[in-house]
Amino acid sequence: MPLTPEEPQIHESAQGPRATPATGRTASTPRPVPGPRPVPGPRSAATPRPGHPGRGPARPAPPERSQVPAERPAAVPQETRSVPQIQLIPASVDGALDAAEEAVDLLLDSGRAPGDILVLTTGKQHPWATHELSFGEKSYWDQHDTGEDVFFADASAVDRAKARPVVVVALNGGDDGIVARVLPTARERAVALLVVCGDPQRVNSVLGAGV
Repeated sequence: MPLTPEEPQIHESAQGPRATPATGRTASTPRPVPGPRPVPGPRSAATPRPGHPGRGPARPAPPERSQVPAERPAAVPQETRSVPQIQLIPASVDGALDAAEEAVDLLLDSGRAPGDILVLTTGKQHPWATHELSFGEKSYWDQHDTGEDVFFADASAVDRAKARPVVVVALNGGDDGIVARVLPTARERAVALLVVCGDPQRVNSVLGAGV
């Protein structure tokens, strides 16, 4: 049977001459008895094992770390933190809701996820909110908390609404007091963009000139 590559072949020349049968050996030529093998002494670093380099000089100890605690970076001042961009879309009271819906469509077309957008109305509720509220407030606000779709809410619920990347406000009714209360809170809820659809004069009087 041929040997496999993992089994080395040992040739007869490496094993030495074969022994003759015991009948051919005389009593005058006994086999030598091997003596005891010398026991090697302890190996030191100066006498490394043959074929292996000795250990080099000892590595210097690392310098001691300073015990002075590292200085923490200063907190970012409130006035330097990022604020949402504000976009004003001029619209009448009757056309504010339609303008808000068009703004939502443009946001979705630009790549915004539906769950990124919150729409607030200062007057009549959006038909979607009216429909969902017919199933109960718990089911309605569960959809808000899930954050998987555009959420429409009355401006009076702005304090309950959570922050979203984009907040769209439709000034489709309500007096100046409602607008003055809703817009600053809506700006706080908007992480990246606040879109206001309504009368520019009413918006500028609340959020500042030049909005």
